[in-house]
Amino acid sequence: MLSAFLSAFKTPDLRKKLLFTAAIIALYRLGATIPSPGVSYGNVQECIKNAQAGDTNGIFSLLNLFSGGALLSLSVFALGIMPYITASIILQLLTVVIPRLEQLRKEGQSGQAKITQYTRYLTLGLAVLQSSAFVALGKSGQLFGNACPAGVEIIPQTAIPQWLTLASLVITMTAGTGVIMWLGELITDRGIGNGMSVLIFTSIAARLPAEGWQIYKSKGAYWFVGVLVLVVAIIAAVVYIEQAQRRIPVQYAKRMVGRRMYGGTSTYIPLKVNQAGVIPVIFGSSLLYLPQLALQFTKSDDPGKVWTWVDRHLANPSDWVYILTYFLLIIFFTYFYVSITFNPTEVADNMKKYGGFVQGIRPGKPTADYLDFILTRITLPGALYLGIIAVLPNFFFMWLGGSSYQNFPFGGTAVLIMVGVGLETVKQIESQLMQRNYEGFLR
Repeated sequence: MLSAFLSAFKTPDLRKKLLFTAAIIALYRLGATIPSPGVSYGNVQECIKNAQAGDTNGIFSLLNLFSGGALLSLSVFALGIMPYITASIILQLLTVVIPRLEQLRKEGQSGQAKITQYTRYLTLGLAVLQSSAFVALGKSGQLFGNACPAGVEIIPQTAIPQWLTLASLVITMTAGTGVIMWLGELITDRGIGNGMSVLIFTSIAARLPAEGWQIYKSKGAYWFVGVLVLVVAIIAAVVYIEQAQRRIPVQYAKRMVGRRMYGGTSTYIPLKVNQAGVIPVIFGSSLLYLPQLALQFTKSDDPGKVWTWVDRHLANPSDWVYILTYFLLIIFFTYFYVSITFNPTEVADNMKKYGGFVQGIRPGKPTADYLDFILTRITLPGALYLGIIAVLPNFFFMWLGGSSYQNFPFGGTAVLIMVGVGLETVKQIESQLMQRNYEGFLR
C-alpha cells in the first residue's frame, strides 16, 4: 500500500490529485472546528468534558464519531455526511418501490445524474430536520445527556431575539451540509476515491487519537497496548472478509454480428461474502437509536413501566437484550438489503441476452434459481460477520467499563467504513498507476 502511494507521488498528475484531495480534507476539518453563530464554544467544551466523565452522551456518540467531533460542538459542519448517507439509502430503497426511479436507474449516466439530483434535494431536507432537532436538544442540554453544569447555556441569551439565533443556527448547519456535498463531489471529480466516503473516513480517523488517548488515561498503558493488539486483529479479520468472494464461472458462446465474431470468452460473477457492505449496521443502529431518542424527550419523574424497561435494556449497550436485538436486526437487514440490490432474475436474463451461461446450468430461470441459492447461502456468513463486528464495542463496554465504551471507536461501523474506504482508495490508485505505467510488447 505504501509503495502505491509513493509511486503515485512520483507521477505528476496523480500527485496533483492527491494534493487536491488533501487540501479538500483540510478545508473540511477546518469547517468541523468553526463554531456556529450564537453557540458558546467554551460552554460546549465544558459540557463535553462532563458528558465524557459521566458517560451521558452515548446516544449521539456514533453520530459524533461520524462527524469528527463536530456534532457535539455544534460547529458549521456539525451534521457531517450523515444526511447524505441517509438520503442515498432512502433513494436506493425507493428505487425498488417506485417504477420511475427504477427506470431512471436503467437509463445509465443520464438517469443516475437525475437520481443524484434527487439525493441532493432530499439531503438538504433531512439536514433541516436534523439540524432543528440537534439545535433544540443543544439548547435544552439534552444533547449532552443533561451533563451541562447549572447556569451553563450552550446558546446563551443575547440582544438578538432567540428565535432569530436558532433560525440562523439551522440555516448555517444546513448550508454546511450543502458545502460538504460539494466538497465530496470535488474529490470524486478531481481527486482520488469516492468523495463522500473519503470525508467520512477522515471524520472517523480524526477522532481516533483523542479516543485512544482517553483509553490510555482511564486504563493505563497495559490496557492501551492490549486494545491496540486487538484492534490490529479486528482490522486484519475485516480486510480478509471484505476481500472474500465466491466466483461463479460464466462462459459466453461465440456469435456472429455482421462480419465479426463475438464471444467465446470465460469470465465470472463475483459474489462478495459481505454483499451488503455497512448498510445493515447503519439500519440496525438507527432503529435502536429511535427508542433511546424518544426516551430523551419523554424523561419524567414517573416514566412508567415501558420507558423504564427501555431505559434498562434498549438504552444500555452492555445489556444482553440490547446486544441480541442489535445482532438480529443486522442479520435481518443484511438479507433484506441483499435481496433488493442483487436481482438474480435480472442477472440471468442479461446473461441469456448476450449468450452467457453457467456450465451445467440451463440459461433463464434455472440460472436465476442457482444464483439465488448461492447468494442465500453466502449471505449467512456475511450477516454473522457484520453482526459480530458491530457488537464488539458492546463487549468492550463490559470489558473496559463505564465511559470507556464511548471512547472505543475501533469496532462496528467505524472499522467497516475505514477498511472499506481504504481498500477502495488503494485499488483506485493502483489501477491508475497501471494505466500510466503499462508496458506493451513494443517497449
